[in-house]
Amino acid sequence: MQSQTKAPLSADSKPEGMLAKARENLRMACDQLNIHPDVFEELKWPRETLAATLLIRMDDGSRRAFKAWRCRYNDRRGPTKGGVRFHPNVSLDEIETLAFWMTFKCAVANLPFGGGKGGVCVDTKQLSPVELERLSRAYIEAFAPFIGPDHDILAPDMYTNGIVIAWMSDEYSSISGQASPSALTGKPLAFGGTVGRIDATARGGYYALRHLETSLDVNPDKSTVAIQGFGNVGYHCAKLLHADGYTIVAITDSSGGIYDPAGFDPLAVMQHKHETGSVKGAKGHGKTKQISNTVLLELDCDVLVPAALERQITLDNCDRIKARVILELANGPVSPEADKRLTEAGHVIVPDILANSGGVTVSHLEWVQNRSGFYWDESRVRDHLKTTMETETRAIWTLHNEMSVSMREAAYIHGLRRIAESVEARGTPAYFDGT
Repeated sequence: MQSQTKAPLSADSKPEGMLAKARENLRMACDQLNIHPDVFEELKWPRETLAATLLIRMDDGSRRAFKAWRCRYNDRRGPTKGGVRFHPNVSLDEIETLAFWMTFKCAVANLPFGGGKGGVCVDTKQLSPVELERLSRAYIEAFAPFIGPDHDILAPDMYTNGIVIAWMSDEYSSISGQASPSALTGKPLAFGGTVGRIDATARGGYYALRHLETSLDVNPDKSTVAIQGFGNVGYHCAKLLHADGYTIVAITDSSGGIYDPAGFDPLAVMQHKHETGSVKGAKGHGKTKQISNTVLLELDCDVLVPAALERQITLDNCDRIKARVILELANGPVSPEADKRLTEAGHVIVPDILANSGGVTVSHLEWVQNRSGFYWDESRVRDHLKTTMETETRAIWTLHNEMSVSMREAAYIHGLRRIAESVEARGTPAYFDGT
């Protein structure tokens, strides 16, 4: 699960505009490739979205209603795939935007999936474990006709972890009347999960960054890293980079953060968080001071890793960003307007649809293993992930240079080529009118 960090508010980060802004990347990629208008027409809106109200019996006997959604954005390349997010700020527009991003993420990683996403508007910190289980099972009960291993495959996202997915998988199997492990990924190993899934999102971003070190002139032994969001993704990214010589100088979670130019041991910081519920108060190797999430984004560091929520970097603060490289492990942490200004100023942004695609890449391996009944060892999973990330990172970096576009634009162009091939293979007006 990613860390829950409140997004800064600004004129270019209103949630109702997320999907409209995301479509700007689609329009850009279509224009760059001279794609047939049919492709844009098909991709500018979700294929289908279902809304539901989940009524849950609380521990005190009362009943509460929670709004929930599931979106299947596009399935031209295969069944839709995407996580389920439990968060108090979840909205319809956010879910559809995340499903849009997931469509391109799967294409960038060359997976046989389309994009999907789901969510429930809930603060899980206010629920007991039993109430959380009821909510998880109610979600599946509401959307069971909408999902399935060949239709729409669920996975964990923010505040939905392995145990939540286990409850959901169990409920789906009960409703379908048969064991259906491939309907959900991110499951515990005992439920048919795969080794290597827990750190897959972080490891994928790590592989992408390591592959670009020479191109970006980044030296691990001389580079500093700031990580916003110290949940599963942020922690594993910090641990992997720290082990390779990077100095982790700042870490934040939803309650605030810590800064020490001498660096932190991510294992010690996570131990402190387990004991206290926050990274605040954890000690580094030198003189540690407390900082806010806003301050972390603006620190003088070499690599900035946003691993929390969307729209953390906007027009309000982008001019104060000092990190030369931004590795997007969260979905949409940089607004489109800020992205353009940062790119023009010489910052390199490794975009989310590439940087955090390691999670869905390993989820695909879990789906494959569930369907075959044959399970791989961790080295094989990691080797496949490394090969995939390096192959797609190099392809996008090459496009970035050849077309003189940003890495984000290159990633959308790269993904759109694959989606467009699938759309056009079904026929365009040129085919039907014989021209």
